[in-house]
Amino acid sequence: MLRTGFDLGLWLILDLVFVVSSVTALVMAAMAREDAYRASGKQTKSFWLIILGVTVAVNLFVSVLFLSIAGLIASIVFFVDVRPALQQVSGGGRRRGGSSSDGPYGPYNGGR
Repeated sequence: MLRTGFDLGLWLILDLVFVVSSVTALVMAAMAREDAYRASGKQTKSFWLIILGVTVAVNLFVSVLFLSIAGLIASIVFFVDVRPALQQVSGGGRRRGGSSSDGPYGPYNGGR
């Protein structure tokens, strides 16, 4: 009923945004290590794979705006909260220009 008031092109763009964001979040969640989820204090990898998998399925097969928006919110939470924590724990959050011998307080020079 709500869709009749909007242009079909707008709905196609919104559906594309919903699908791309949910698939991207699912792939990134699947690529992260299980122990990084535990170390970052976030939910388990299985939890996020289930949530994001359901989001992808809803966006692909069920055309309900409320469920699509809920899935988009889950994807945004993953991108904004979970993924940066996973990167920080697994060493992916390092600043550019650092060395592999850098410690938390600067470069390690072997006690010289």
